[in-house]
Amino acid sequence: MDLFEYAAAQQKEKESPLASRMRPQTLDEVVGQEHILGKDRLLYRAIRADKLSSVIFYGPPGTGKTTLAKVIANTTSSLFRQINATSAGKKDMEAVVSEAKDQLGMYGKRTILFIDEIHRFNKGQQDYLLPLVEDGTLILIGATTENPFFEVNGALISRSIIFELKPLSPDNIRELIRRALTDEVRGMGLYRPVMDADAEQFLAEVSDGDARAALNAVELGVLTTDPGPDGTVRITLETAQECIQKRAVRYEKDGDNHYDTISAFIKSMRGSDPDAAVFYLAKMLYAGEDIRFIARRIMICASEDVGNADPQALQVAVAAAQAVERIGMPESQLILSQAAIYVACAPKSNAATNAIFDAERAVKEVHTSVPSHLRDSHYGGAAKLGRGIGYEYAHDFPKHFSRQRYLPEELGNRKFYHPSDNGYEKTIAEYLRWVREDNQANQGPIRGRFSD
Repeated sequence: MDLFEYAAAQQKEKESPLASRMRPQTLDEVVGQEHILGKDRLLYRAIRADKLSSVIFYGPPGTGKTTLAKVIANTTSSLFRQINATSAGKKDMEAVVSEAKDQLGMYGKRTILFIDEIHRFNKGQQDYLLPLVEDGTLILIGATTENPFFEVNGALISRSIIFELKPLSPDNIRELIRRALTDEVRGMGLYRPVMDADAEQFLAEVSDGDARAALNAVELGVLTTDPGPDGTVRITLETAQECIQKRAVRYEKDGDNHYDTISAFIKSMRGSDPDAAVFYLAKMLYAGEDIRFIARRIMICASEDVGNADPQALQVAVAAAQAVERIGMPESQLILSQAAIYVACAPKSNAATNAIFDAERAVKEVHTSVPSHLRDSHYGGAAKLGRGIGYEYAHDFPKHFSRQRYLPEELGNRKFYHPSDNGYEKTIAEYLRWVREDNQANQGPIRGRFSD
């Protein structure tokens, strides 16, 4: 690099966005991701010791994938090269490979190749990397926002360690905002900015774990706000809202409003009002609520309030919960909307809920023992103890039903499950009526040791 190239690089660095300038340069400056970067964790030790093997960083935007690659670049003794899969072609890779082979052959120096957006490479491009990773010519660092098990060549996956990066917590975002506001070299400190507490909290929440989004808003706020009489640049909540193009919603994740909104959401689904349910869902999503928390509440409602009136509701809710884990925002709002509307529109029954609570009360109130004919008989000597004797295998009887006793004698003919006449549970109720009528028409009591 000559003098002019160096000057151009320095100028580019000065003019680069705040989020880029504030990237951590050392491992100790990294914020968040303690689950993989704790001091006793594999990745932290490998970077520290400069003993990194091929890895793939997977996570939402703004969580630090490129940052970790830059930190590795600053700490490794290996040659570090970077390409972006959205613009790089075969010639770019061939140039890196040629240089890597020269460095390894002449100086014994290994090359780390960082490929951003690696999921954008087609199968042929990914296959090209395989032998180079296999023989150690390259140490691969891939970064992707997509699930690598779906988007990256299985052979590359098997030769790499997958590290999943999580969305940064609001506390993590607040720490990064404060650094950016006070750092006079890489940050905005020379502008003497002051951010109101509610503005800082708002950005930390609505950025949804994306450090880049929060820092972009900070930079825009500082650069477009005139200093006050005392020379400071004051960032208010109103300014923060304008800079990130979101309105503050009165919704504190640890406050009453959080619980009030989720309560209204659940009661709207229970009350079969899809319009209200989707409104409260939108409010929670807009305010940055954890999509996994919302998905859990939908699953619970599908079982507690819909139950066997529509068994499909729980399947829809569980599928939605799995999907949002894989996809993330903003697309997960579509999945959660579908699930919430389905549960709201489904026929309702709390019979399964009442059944387990009633059964729990019976467990606490009545001492019972398992009928002998139902006990385990798969061990030597079981027959001598009378275990399993008299048990009737239901599938050996007409309609796969045997009139024998299953409840402990101490509970008599107590009923816990009382199906409703809603939805599919009406079919269940009809079947149970047939079972009970069949028992009564055939000598009444159900067979079993205690009814002999």
